[in-house]
Amino acid sequence: MRKAEIIRKTAETDISLSLCLDGGGASNIKTGCGFLDHMLILFAKHARFDLDVTCAGDTYVDYHHTVEDIGICLGKALAEAMGDKRGIVRYGDTTLPMDEALILSAVDISGRGELYFALDIPTAKVGDFDTELCEEFWRAVARDAGMTLHIRQIAGKNSHHIIEGAFKSVARSLRKALAIDPAFADDIPSTKGMLA
Repeated sequence: MRKAEIIRKTAETDISLSLCLDGGGASNIKTGCGFLDHMLILFAKHARFDLDVTCAGDTYVDYHHTVEDIGICLGKALAEAMGDKRGIVRYGDTTLPMDEALILSAVDISGRGELYFALDIPTAKVGDFDTELCEEFWRAVARDAGMTLHIRQIAGKNSHHIIEGAFKSVARSLRKALAIDPAFADDIPSTKGMLA
C-alpha cells in the first residue's frame, strides 16, 4: 500500500494529514473551513484515495494559511506515497462537466512542480471562502508533489461549480496518473530512468 503521514506545525497552523493512494475514497476531514472540507471529501472520493486531514489554523485571520498549508501537506504526502514512482502511468487528464461548468485538468508526475491555472471564478467568495485560495491550494499541491498540473476552465459561470469541477477533475486525473500499469510495474516511466 502506498501511504504517507504528514505532520506540519507552524505559528499559523497545526496539521495532521494521512493519505493512502490505494484506498477506496474514504475520508475524515476537519479543516475548520466548511467549503474546503467539502472539496477535500469529494477529492478523496473521486481520486479513490483514503484521506484524513485535521487542521487547527488561524481562521480568525482568514483561511489563507489553512488552505495553503493543507495544500503543502497534501503535496508532500503525494510525493512520499508515490515513492520512486515505479510502475505508475505518469500522465492523466480529465474533462469534467459540473452542471454548466466544464473543467479540464491534466497532470504529469514529472518531478517538476508547476501549476498552470486558468479558471475565471466570477465571485470573490463562496460562502466565507475566498475563491482566490483555489489557485493557492493547487499551486502548493503541485509544487510539493513535484508534478506539472494544468487546470483550465472551458465553460462555467457559477463559482461553486467551477471550483468543485476543478477538485473533481484533478482527483480523477491523479487517479489515472498514479495507477499502476501492470505491464510496466517494474519500470520508471521516463527515458531518464528517474522522475525528478
